[in-house]
Amino acid sequence: MPSRARPPRALSVWLHQSRTSAGRIFTLSLTKRHRMTATHARQITAVLVVGLAVVACGSASRQVASMSLSPVARARADSARHPYTAADVSFMYHMIGHHAQAIVMAGWADSHRASPSVRTLAARIINAQRDEIAFMQQWLRNRLQPVPGETGMDMAMPMSGSHGDTLMPGMLTEAQMHQLDQARSADFDRSFLTFMIQHHHGAVVMVQNLFATYGAAQDEIVFKLASDINVDQTTEIARMERMLLTLQIQGAL
Repeated sequence: MPSRARPPRALSVWLHQSRTSAGRIFTLSLTKRHRMTATHARQITAVLVVGLAVVACGSASRQVASMSLSPVARARADSARHPYTAADVSFMYHMIGHHAQAIVMAGWADSHRASPSVRTLAARIINAQRDEIAFMQQWLRNRLQPVPGETGMDMAMPMSGSHGDTLMPGMLTEAQMHQLDQARSADFDRSFLTFMIQHHHGAVVMVQNLFATYGAAQDEIVFKLASDINVDQTTEIARMERMLLTLQIQGAL
């Protein structure tokens, strides 16, 4: 076979140098490009880290600020998002009086020789409703609204908010309070359970009326308190009905 013709030596040297130079240039180009890419990556990473740190610090600052707020300040902040209404104020104001009468009734359990189970129930009512009264009074004070006391008997006012002779739902009349005050032992147990069931039903009606009022209970604090009252008193109604049924069965034996 005929042999391949080789290029002249000078041409071979030139081609070799050209390839070598091109390789260096290509390698240098890749190296520079890699360095630039790495530098850009480090710059982008640094920017992202700083950005995340700023966001984290801002979030942490807001969380710390929220945790450092007092309950009163948090209540004000919540109400700023959901303004309260006249119906909210009326509910808080009148529920104080409603609770106060229940405390008066429950306070007679020891002196009127109630049974141990009724005394336990009465103590639970006193503790829970005293706390709620203090909470509602503070809510009204924070909003510069009139704040009633907790005597109970001076709160015979209608739900509309005007001062009159109409009792709030479930509240005992003066005659009923006198009847309860005169009862002792088993008679007191029966009267107390009967009247407190009536009283609790009234509180549930007050909550239902609040929720049925357009625009009312948008304040988160009012909504939660009213919901808690509804659940707690509905549960206690069922308990008292069972206790009253037991007394009636025992009385029939």
